[in-house]
Amino acid sequence: MAHFLKHPLIQTLRELKGNPRATVLTEVMFGIPYNLFSPFFSVYMLALGVTDQQIGTIASLGLVLQVFSALLSGAIVDKFGRRLTLFITDLFCWGVPCLIWAVAQDVRFFVAAAVMNSLWRISHTAWTCLMVEDAEERHLVHIWTWIMIFAVCSAFFAPLGGWFVGRFGLVPAVRWLFVFGFFMLTAKFVVLYIYSHETVRGLQRMKETHGRSILSLLGEYRNVFIQLWRSKPILGALSLMVVTNIYATVSSSFWGVLFTTKLGFSDSEISTYVALRSIIMTLCFFVIGPRLTNPHRFRLPLWTGFGIFFISQLLLVVMAPRAIPLLVASVVLEAVASALVSPMTESLLALSLESAERARVSAMVYVALIVLISPFGWIAGQLSAIDRALPFALNMGLFVVGAILVWLIGKPGQTAQLEN
Repeated sequence: MAHFLKHPLIQTLRELKGNPRATVLTEVMFGIPYNLFSPFFSVYMLALGVTDQQIGTIASLGLVLQVFSALLSGAIVDKFGRRLTLFITDLFCWGVPCLIWAVAQDVRFFVAAAVMNSLWRISHTAWTCLMVEDAEERHLVHIWTWIMIFAVCSAFFAPLGGWFVGRFGLVPAVRWLFVFGFFMLTAKFVVLYIYSHETVRGLQRMKETHGRSILSLLGEYRNVFIQLWRSKPILGALSLMVVTNIYATVSSSFWGVLFTTKLGFSDSEISTYVALRSIIMTLCFFVIGPRLTNPHRFRLPLWTGFGIFFISQLLLVVMAPRAIPLLVASVVLEAVASALVSPMTESLLALSLESAERARVSAMVYVALIVLISPFGWIAGQLSAIDRALPFALNMGLFVVGAILVWLIGKPGQTAQLEN
């Protein structure tokens, strides 16, 4: 027991206080409902008559709309505060879409929900500032690791969603999962609001922006953009985030489609493999996580992670229908790669952002990120219509690019703040 309590991740969790503690511990309340309905999202859309091309188009539409919400996010978060902005936008970008998804009849409902859900970029900026601004730098990697642990541990509940789908049918079961999501997520937003407080920097920015309009604050973005463009650490971290976010967009939109069509598995079996991925990721976070304490040493973990990602996607492309051993291998490898890559890339970005202007610089970073990844939902949709495996061949190319980027940004003098 004493040895367990000395584990670096456990020690970090015990040391966290205030906002970092509140944001980390409430994340499981987001992860449980999200992991219940998200594995079935694309097949639910197919069951309601949405085509592969429309799924990809909706994914890209959401990303395009996120450009505008991300652009506004820095000014809104500075003017109204991290805590209040997070509470209000979470209700609109997650609570309302859950209700729309629960009663969806055709593609129009999913378009409407995508419009509302695109506001999550505002809440994400607020949430990141709330979590990071009062945190110690030495805790950053482990904070992001805990966020991901709670997210993936929540997926242990995914087989419960699979049971409901097998027992009541895909569409009725997923409708009720969205209703449950609405109530669980709303409870999470209320609890976090109660147990958090405005950050020191947030109070300063609220005072500095008092009496000023959102438009006037947006007018200052030119200087912020110049600051971003001249920052090699930010550009390096952003380039890696582009790779991982395109992969996430493609995988979340089309993994379920590949699984149930080309690979020939049933809808209810999706959750079994989602749970397996979560178990492996959780184990890797505890085994690998303690060795990823220094975001300045990023090259070997990222190279290894991108290489493993490549193999996991290759297996999806080449495997025959119902090739269970290969599918298990792909899921396990993807989980290991995620445990290596995700906390490190998030920590690199958090470390590279200048703290005094975190909200506005974060906003501009995510605007650039979304602009760069937004076409890929549509591209993956077109590829999937040709062959359900092609989106994952696209992912393979991305991971090759990612490995090259790690080499480029790791060269001496390229990202001085991120080097040893």
